[in-house]
Amino acid sequence: MSASAIDTLPPKNASLVDAHQRSNRRRRAFSMLLLLPLLAYTGVFFALPIGMMLYRAVSNPELLQAFPRTIAALAENHAAASGTLPTEQTFEALEDDFLSAPNIAVIGEAARRLNYENSGYRFLIMSTARHYKKPLDGNTRAATTAQQRLAAVDPRWVSPALWEDFRRASPAYSPYYLLAAIDLKQTDHGIEAVAEDQRVYIDLILKTLKIALIVSLLCLVLGFPFAALMVKASRPMQVLLMLAVMLPFWTSLLARTTAWIVVLQEKGIVNSLLMRLGLTEHPLPMIFNLLGVYIVMVHILLPFSVLPLYNTMKSIPPHFMRASASLGAHPLRGFFHVYLPMTLTGIGSGTLLTFIVAAGYYVTPTLVGSAREQMLGYFIAFYTNTTVNWGMASALGLVLIACVLFIYLLAARLVGIRQIAGLR
Repeated sequence: MSASAIDTLPPKNASLVDAHQRSNRRRRAFSMLLLLPLLAYTGVFFALPIGMMLYRAVSNPELLQAFPRTIAALAENHAAASGTLPTEQTFEALEDDFLSAPNIAVIGEAARRLNYENSGYRFLIMSTARHYKKPLDGNTRAATTAQQRLAAVDPRWVSPALWEDFRRASPAYSPYYLLAAIDLKQTDHGIEAVAEDQRVYIDLILKTLKIALIVSLLCLVLGFPFAALMVKASRPMQVLLMLAVMLPFWTSLLARTTAWIVVLQEKGIVNSLLMRLGLTEHPLPMIFNLLGVYIVMVHILLPFSVLPLYNTMKSIPPHFMRASASLGAHPLRGFFHVYLPMTLTGIGSGTLLTFIVAAGYYVTPTLVGSAREQMLGYFIAFYTNTTVNWGMASALGLVLIACVLFIYLLAARLVGIRQIAGLR
């Protein structure tokens, strides 16, 4: 109600309207206070990590921290033609950076980053850094310029190609890691694909999506009749079936995966039973290959598909199918035209949830698969824990998020966001 309208009301009614508005404001303020913990949790544990991941994927501070004077001199000489050496001032700045480096670790990080541009630069940087930490030899003393002194240490310092790579790796922010995560690189001629024998990540991304998709479809095929059986079963049987579904959630992931290794190995329970029954003469390879990855991942992720399906199916009135049969519809026709469309919410949400979890799996493929079955999560962990390359790990993580987001938008387009969310 506007202020002019309130002025025209009697004093008693105006005071009631003011009290009502104050009450609404208090309720809204109280609701916002209740939402603050959720907003804080979402910001700290969701938005902030993704933001840090994005920053790490484009951050490129290694050369700037180790060679600030050299990069400043290169920036002043930016107008120099491509394929030419920098000025003497740049070589003097490079010597100053080597002499005043805070510690060898900073130089090592810069050497590692420059080595991504061309293999061999790490040895060049580290050998030059060690050279400038000890007294100069006679040849270096006899040289009259910084360029000659550096050339005496290693002739590659007077190579124009080295300085082109140095310029390319020197900006504080670079798309290097993001491009490398999709088998691209930045050259003097623009963005190009890497050499065919160096293309790794596109195949890895496609393999990850393929494994996640097949696991999701297998969980749907197995989970749909299981969920339907749970709805139709008696109350004691429902409890028993629900316990069977929930049991994987109550067991450690590592314990479940290790148990499958015992079951599927050459002398495991399955192969021993098959050979005892005479169904096979030799043990079947069911572990440390793609088959083992599918078996174990489907077992672990099946509840993510069954529970949304069960929740949707139990809300479908049973008399719908009886009504379709009374109208002359064949049971199959009634299933495909009446029952199945009403389960799309459970199918969409369960399959999508299973796919998202499967795409980021790391432990299971590592334990029950071979080197050929490793998924994107393995390489993210490798760059994080082994090589400590946060930039590459963040870039691969963003690629995985982008792929999952694309699949989600595709599912939302085909099924509908409200149906996936269960809002109908």
